[in-house]
Amino acid sequence: MPRAFDKWTVLPHRAIEKISNNIWRVEGDLAGIALKRVMVVVKLGDGRLLLHNPIALGPDAMGELEAWGAPAYLVVPNGYHRLDARIFKQRYPDARVIGPSGHRKRIEQVIKLDGTYEEFSDPSVRFEYLEGLAHVEAAMLVRSSDGETMVVTDGIFNLQEKLPGAIGAFFHFIGSKPGPRVTWLARTFMVKDRAAYRTQLERFAERPELRRVIVAHGTMVADNCQDFLRAAAATLG
Repeated sequence: MPRAFDKWTVLPHRAIEKISNNIWRVEGDLAGIALKRVMVVVKLGDGRLLLHNPIALGPDAMGELEAWGAPAYLVVPNGYHRLDARIFKQRYPDARVIGPSGHRKRIEQVIKLDGTYEEFSDPSVRFEYLEGLAHVEAAMLVRSSDGETMVVTDGIFNLQEKLPGAIGAFFHFIGSKPGPRVTWLARTFMVKDRAAYRTQLERFAERPELRRVIVAHGTMVADNCQDFLRAAAATLG
């Protein structure tokens, strides 16, 4: 798997899911591994689009996305999710590339950031850094007509079953087991202060408007978000 694609490369993906009045979700595959990834598209108040963790789609799906709005922001959510960033910037040169300040150097190994989360402002979308992770990832919080959506990338997994094959066995061994969890990989390479992160997840669980949690790896949570976040927090010890 390259650090980033240089030309438009479409890997298998599912159909666009229209989650709320201003949020779409698409799940896609990764080459050589059963782990899935997720792109979230948010329609901003001015009609333009924010693409969180962009994934190249086939022509019909891209046509549907572009008919919904013009991509204005490309969010690279951390330094490990850069695969399609460069080809999206090539396709939408006027779109601003934004990401976390703590992974700016790693992201800019493949694409230059136009700004970081600290510089982003919009009435319906905000980024809250995950505490104890040295500003390498944030939760994206989106306001919709039906409540609030929390979007995370590698900060929380929600796999529903053990991944198949040798790679699946490896991921299972290092802690990427089914259910809500902060994985061993995240705890080892991203989380610097487990207590701070656990406290923040427990605080997120108390948000009265929270309607759903979308993760990059695993199933979206649309019921009992509070229990999901508390269970993930508990894996931090």
